[in-house]
Amino acid sequence: MKLQFTKMQGAGNDYIYLDCRQSGVPAQAPVLAARLSRRHFSVGADGLICIAPPMLADADATMVMYNADGSEGVMCGNGVRCVAEYLYTHGVVKDRIELDTPRAGRKTLYRTAPHSWCAGMGRFSVRAEDIPAVGLGAGPLLDVPLVAAGRNWQVGCISMGNPHCVVAGQARLPDAAQLAVWGGTLERHPAFPQGTNVEFVQIHTPERISAAVWERGSGATLACGTGACAAVALLVLRGSCPRGKAVEVTMPGGTLSVCVLEDDTVLLSGPARTVFEGVVEVPEG
Repeated sequence: MKLQFTKMQGAGNDYIYLDCRQSGVPAQAPVLAARLSRRHFSVGADGLICIAPPMLADADATMVMYNADGSEGVMCGNGVRCVAEYLYTHGVVKDRIELDTPRAGRKTLYRTAPHSWCAGMGRFSVRAEDIPAVGLGAGPLLDVPLVAAGRNWQVGCISMGNPHCVVAGQARLPDAAQLAVWGGTLERHPAFPQGTNVEFVQIHTPERISAAVWERGSGATLACGTGACAAVALLVLRGSCPRGKAVEVTMPGGTLSVCVLEDDTVLLSGPARTVFEGVVEVPEG
């Protein structure tokens, strides 16, 4: 079976995009995600995103995402901007795009410049039941102790529609080997029954931070949009970053801008670009 796809990236967070607006999401999408995401052996990506027909009549499309291991994702801040960019360059020429998601609700995106979009990411939560997290108290989980990988950590736990464990105030970010051990262990910690994304954060100024990310189901990635939002939201609650102002979040693949508004709504701005288009042969079955 030949499959036409588009490879896109936002700050280096790359996904394989399938236009499923006519055909619908393929039943084998989880298998395709795992097969096609393998770097060096296939297309290579952080996962697969299907652009499906809208769930509601006033939306432009639905985003359905799968992680590199084939598990279904909830939300991707970089991915949702790339979907808006794809639609804009494939017939939906509007500066405001409305996207439905099966598990994270409606997302509204605004075109701010060529190849750049601002996404309304909704409100965050630091309540244990929303993350979900167990054994850490009811919340707010702004600064809680956790033991993992033979180390004592002070972490903040936050939901951006998907779970995040933020390790803030690092003197330096972990190297690749440390990120794999620490991130992988925290992802699967018993405190997070559904797993979690992990962000290690270094604070430079109140309006500029750096982060290394380990994504649930995908591992180390060059950027994570919801992770950037979670990191800034946590630091706003801790008083380290300002509310109502843009905070730059630099990750290995680029820089994103996050603004936490007075009502706890989070805005995420950054690039969304097509890398290439292609056709891949996928084995049947």
